[in-house]
Amino acid sequence: MNSPFPFKEILNSEDDIRQIVGYPSELVQKKGISRLDLHCRDFIARSPILFVATSDDQGLCDVSPRGDAPGSVLVLDDKYIVIPERPGNRRIDSLKNIVLNPRIGLIFIIPGLEETLRINGKAYVIKDEEILQQMKAKEKQPSIGIGVEVEECFIHCAKAFKRSGLWETNSWPDKTELPSIPAILSAHVNSVEYTEEIIANGLKESYEQRLY
Repeated sequence: MNSPFPFKEILNSEDDIRQIVGYPSELVQKKGISRLDLHCRDFIARSPILFVATSDDQGLCDVSPRGDAPGSVLVLDDKYIVIPERPGNRRIDSLKNIVLNPRIGLIFIIPGLEETLRINGKAYVIKDEEILQQMKAKEKQPSIGIGVEVEECFIHCAKAFKRSGLWETNSWPDKTELPSIPAILSAHVNSVEYTEEIIANGLKESYEQRLY
């Protein structure tokens, strides 16, 4: 059964949105740069996690995390970076999108810092041996990577993190109250071959044995 369309007041132009939201300050308008300066490089070097946004040639979007030790994203120069593609679930959503539509957006996060670094540009799925060998972790080299040609980078303000209180550990829920991922996956797969126990054991093995 399809749900009825719930939205009645839709804004269809930038002018309509600007009448409500307004315009950015001079600082916001001027903060974007087209190359990685020393500050951006330092931010990337300190970041253990980033989020990768891509879309296919039909505009269908995907956002996925990439996490590793700080410094795992290789900065080649002030225009190019490489994100190692570590072992995952083999859906390759980001990679499939990149070969269809190279536009990419990144958000780099440093734990405890509420501002983030955003990068927009053009992406490539690469297998350059001389580059990938520089990105070994646990003695294992990634077989491919995501090369990014930087076109825009800027600092994003801290309001989202302040509103969410993400880094305030006293606001975190007790671990016993967190959702059960095996239960969710079992319900979504809906197969007798994938019980909560089987999925939990599979995740444990994957996380302990196949991170790199």
